[in-house]
Amino acid sequence: MTAAGGLLTAAHPGPTAAVTTVTGLLAVSAGLGAAPAVLVTAAVLTGQLSVGWGNDLLDADRDRAVGRLDKPVAAGLVGERTVGVALALALIACVPLSLAAGWRSGVVHLLLVVGAAHAYNLGLKATALSWVPYAVAFGTLPAIAHLAGDDPAWPPWWMLAAGAALGVGAHVLNALPDLADDLRTGVRGMPHRIGPALARPLAAALLVAASLLAALGPEGSPPAWVWAALVVVVALAATALAGSGRGPFRAAMAIALVDVALLVAAG
Repeated sequence: MTAAGGLLTAAHPGPTAAVTTVTGLLAVSAGLGAAPAVLVTAAVLTGQLSVGWGNDLLDADRDRAVGRLDKPVAAGLVGERTVGVALALALIACVPLSLAAGWRSGVVHLLLVVGAAHAYNLGLKATALSWVPYAVAFGTLPAIAHLAGDDPAWPPWWMLAAGAALGVGAHVLNALPDLADDLRTGVRGMPHRIGPALARPLAAALLVAASLLAALGPEGSPPAWVWAALVVVVALAATALAGSGRGPFRAAMAIALVDVALLVAAG
């Protein structure tokens, strides 16, 4: 892997692309024009890049201790100074991009999304409150689009609640594969404290709750495809609870994708 490839990998390209794409779709579904939609999406992209680089930079010693050679900083594929400079540049770009879409949207993004994510990286991840940054950041993500543009307004409560439930469920899912390594290096977040036996059904329950909020929250009777999506969610939740191996994790991730689709459709 080249240094450029290592820098890209250190930014956690999967989650970064996913959150950025969801934001762009939320911006379109919220009725934003082309310019504010592009600004909001670009702001979230730069913010997520800073969060990914910050995570790998702060975790470098822990990753080395447990032999995480898939982490470019820990493996020496990209220098810590390079990642630090990239992180600073991303944050410098994030501030004007966030505020350009409207000061309300910018403040929410910088404080409640980017700020919460960096607070997680800086220490909350190792505490019983590890779930709070995810609840805050994902819960307010729809507000970034709704508060941008010429007619700013907060999204309805159920959309915020659905985002928060999705975020905490994602946190639990993200932690499950690394519970043992995290405990060896002193990280004891909420999923570590309750253990995998409780964490897996909790994640499934939160993702189902997000599905219900996103499906039933909008006014009027849900269309037929929404009811069909809820049936799929119930089946996936049953798989997540009763399955074995990697099946439950994949089922829970599929529920998360359905949740995103429901939130975007309701935007």
